[in-house]
Amino acid sequence: MILPGATIGVLGGGQLGRMFCEAARTLGYRTVVLDPDPRSPAGHVADVHIEADYIDQKALQEMGERCAAVTVEFENVPADAMSHLDRFCRVRPSPDALQICRDRIREKNFLRDHDLPTAPFVTVVSREQLEEAVDTIGVPALLKTATGGYDGKGQQLVTEPTQIGIAFAELGQVPCVLERYLDLSQELSVVLARSEEGVVHCYPTAENRHKGGILDTSIAPARVPEELNRQAAELATLVANHLRFIGVLAVEFFLVEGRLMINEIAPRPHNSGHYTLNATVTSQFEQQVRMLCGLPAGETALLSPVVMNNLLGDLWDAGPPPWEKLLRYPEARLHLYGKHEARPGRKMGHFNVLHPDVERALCISREIKRKLNETQR
Repeated sequence: MILPGATIGVLGGGQLGRMFCEAARTLGYRTVVLDPDPRSPAGHVADVHIEADYIDQKALQEMGERCAAVTVEFENVPADAMSHLDRFCRVRPSPDALQICRDRIREKNFLRDHDLPTAPFVTVVSREQLEEAVDTIGVPALLKTATGGYDGKGQQLVTEPTQIGIAFAELGQVPCVLERYLDLSQELSVVLARSEEGVVHCYPTAENRHKGGILDTSIAPARVPEELNRQAAELATLVANHLRFIGVLAVEFFLVEGRLMINEIAPRPHNSGHYTLNATVTSQFEQQVRMLCGLPAGETALLSPVVMNNLLGDLWDAGPPPWEKLLRYPEARLHLYGKHEARPGRKMGHFNVLHPDVERALCISREIKRKLNETQR
């Protein structure tokens, strides 16, 4: 075990890295962040901020020599960076797991190779493959870049076969997957922790709602039959075990005609797991610290039904939001990420609403959103 008092690090300086550092410091660890942005949210709360690119080998060596262990806050950190760090300290998750999760082609093939349910797909790496791909998958379909896509970015909806060439060009003619568009009834996710010994602890399934491709609201527990909750946890556990994953992992699902289909895998804490900051015994970020340091997992039980609500930069259009309208609700818990610039679609924070009745928590969430948005108009 790596015990409190040691120094641990995170590659990436966004809000996930910030909340990791806050959890680590609460447990008594010193923290190091490597991120090129001098104003990164995580850099402001870490003990040491190394301002460098993720492939800067001198910076990576400095981090590796300072830290007993290092993790990541987002999967698009180059796997080579983690391999380089592995020469100096413990790294979690493994570079091999990151390689799979950061590339949709590898991820989709991994799911198919292990007979895990996902939407029908084909790989597209050149224009010559477009016609055959659309013939195989049909329309409507989603063309998604293999790397770099998030929050609805890096994908194009194709509703007519003739649109595939335009979509491929708009995505930069980079390697993609063409995936059948599914008529889904719900979106769900499971966040879990898996230890070095292979023990898995799942958080309650979350029910997710998106707007414009960006997560808007997560509801826990998900309002689905218990059998679906069990299936989601079992599938997420299979994913983690097949990856031999160590750390915190999120698995996103589509519910299609009563069946769960795996959408994406995130090898780190997840936006839909932010409800754990207030509503579970152990947050996903403390769990990330525990898994990195070889500590026993914390309890994942839900203390209260909860609704997590994202706060995007659009809310800052007319100036700072009127936080007094939110803070007067005793059921609400505000989390701001310390970002210096608000932009449309940028995640600036979130708030959790806890209430014994999940429907009442949803109602309070809508009231708060309405009051925040009314002031900004």
